[in-house]
Amino acid sequence: MLHYAAEKPKVYLETTVVSYLVARPSNDVTVSDRQQPTRQLWEEYSDAFEFVTSEIVLGEAERGDPREAERRSGMLDNLTELRLSPEATALAHKLIDAGAVPLQSLSDAQHIAIAVVHNVEYLVSWNYKHIVNETKRQHIKDVCLVAGYQPTTLCTPEALMEEIQMKEHLEPQTDPILEECYRMKAEFSAQFNSIEELYNYLKAREKEGEAQGRVYIDPPPPPAERRK
Repeated sequence: MLHYAAEKPKVYLETTVVSYLVARPSNDVTVSDRQQPTRQLWEEYSDAFEFVTSEIVLGEAERGDPREAERRSGMLDNLTELRLSPEATALAHKLIDAGAVPLQSLSDAQHIAIAVVHNVEYLVSWNYKHIVNETKRQHIKDVCLVAGYQPTTLCTPEALMEEIQMKEHLEPQTDPILEECYRMKAEFSAQFNSIEELYNYLKAREKEGEAQGRVYIDPPPPPAERRK
């Protein structure tokens, strides 16, 4: 029998996870193999973890097919939202400057930075390009450590349920849902020429969200950056 601590570990649900969660069951083997553990995590582990999100997830989830976008947004409505902060933007800059996340993927850098700055234990994603790629995960971890932060564990839903025992994925096969997520991300990121533009856009969304009654969590005080 599993016993959980009084304070649940937080799990940041990145956009690809939400997309698999709401998508209709697929006959595609690759899609199905990702849908099943995603739904299992959501349905069977909600008592073990606190699922959280951010305005970037909401912003990306609004893209793509309108019907699917509505389903994604509806799934996110009741999740706790993590507030964007200057510290997260500074860390996103470091991730991009170090080459841990490519410049054209500003939102992925912010996903990671928000989770790290908020001390979120896990960020779950199916984004093998920039987040759960085996090589990039180590690079991301190193950048966070140098900046003085405890890195968030980046993993797939499947790996999280297997206690983070992920096997190395060298060339993961893509599928229609993941390809659509990549298109949504590219469309979202293409709006911005810099982290500052993305920051200002998201802060404006937060202001609108607060006016609509959304509740946001502020990050804890930042750690002192490690001296080189």
